[in-house]
Amino acid sequence: MFKHEIPNTPIHSNIPQLIEVSGSHHEMGRQIGEAARLKIQHSVENARVLINAAYSTLELTWDGAKIQARKYLPFAEERYPQYVDELRGIAEGANLSLDDIMVLNAMEAVTGDALHLTRCTSMSLNDERTTKGHVLVAHNEDWIPEDEEDVLIISAKPDKEPPYLAMTYGGLLPNVGFNAYGIAQLIDSVYPADSRIGIPRLVVARAVLSSRRISGAIGRTLVPHRAAGYNHLLVHESGEMYSVEVSARKFEILYAHDGYMVHTNHYLDPQMKLVEKDPEELLSSRVRYFRASRLIHQNEKHTLESLQAIQKDHVNAPNSICNHNITSEYPLDREKTIGALIIDLTAREMHIAWGNPCQNSYHTFKLNA
Repeated sequence: MFKHEIPNTPIHSNIPQLIEVSGSHHEMGRQIGEAARLKIQHSVENARVLINAAYSTLELTWDGAKIQARKYLPFAEERYPQYVDELRGIAEGANLSLDDIMVLNAMEAVTGDALHLTRCTSMSLNDERTTKGHVLVAHNEDWIPEDEEDVLIISAKPDKEPPYLAMTYGGLLPNVGFNAYGIAQLIDSVYPADSRIGIPRLVVARAVLSSRRISGAIGRTLVPHRAAGYNHLLVHESGEMYSVEVSARKFEILYAHDGYMVHTNHYLDPQMKLVEKDPEELLSSRVRYFRASRLIHQNEKHTLESLQAIQKDHVNAPNSICNHNITSEYPLDREKTIGALIIDLTAREMHIAWGNPCQNSYHTFKLNA
């Protein structure tokens, strides 16, 4: 049987860096910045190189990107000053400017979504669909290969918000994870045509981790004056699961009636499809969606191991669920799975493989609320 060749895959002998932070938002940001200073500086340099390499497409320099990112800051400060304080703390701790960190956290907006890089795959199962009766949530994070070295696990105890455990990389605000109120969030980039200057998507996603109720989590994804939107796959420990497909001005809520949920990087709701930008660019997203849906419905009940097997799938390689698309000479077309995680929401644990899960072991982190 013909098989696609899988390019060289980094193997990590150690576990991802865990950073435990607490206190005010500014203090937590500074603690992250100090503990991950080299990784954050590395991710800023990666972004600078990427933007410069893509000049012929973006017509954007790094200085231009910083100017563009500043336009989004007032909207974020007005609605969520606490998370801008986190960004300031990250910048201070990492010995970088706020402008540098803002470019990272507004990258999709600054580049007009031309990167089309984040090609993630998200899945969830309620307690009726797992052998142990646990609620499980799984996500493959796909991004530029150079940022794989910058993966971080953040365990946070904010002064006035719920404790949370999240995966991030470099200087990005934490967003993929779960909190002590039993709410998990996965985000998948989608590409709406109605994007505008407003609150950056990552700031919106960061706010979701502070939710105490599932309705509050949904509401935070729909904050007014948002710049654009993600798909937010939101899961509650009770087994309630929603995909909130968001653009700058529109949204639809999908509900997991049969106990399964799958989402990738294109809109599923017919009304949201009407605002999708360049849908023909998202063919691999559709392939991953149908493939993951087929695999997750093959089992009446799942385990951690069966979800890991789906995360390792190579059908349609290199643009597979386990992404290995690193060989393209064009900088905007290179990405890979830099981390694969499964959240056991019932046990309050996160199992993460750093890098491609086909070659790297899973490590377990627990929320200490």
